Amino acid sequence: MGVLLWLLIPLFAAIAAAIYAGIAARAGKRKSAGDVAELAGYARFREAMERRPSDTDAAV
Repeated sequence: MGVLLWLLIPLFAAIAAAIYAGIAARAGKRKSAGDVAELAGYARFREAMERRPSDTDAAV
């Protein structure tokens, strides 16, 4: 009986991992709508990095 109890531990861990993976996959699908905003932010960052620094931006 003790052996069967020890075999249940990995079984429950596998079930818990499958449930977690399903929840994480669902959350990833909902989060993908924010990709457009992230890409827009990256484009603004890239444009800011390509601009030449002006005299007022220089650290004193």
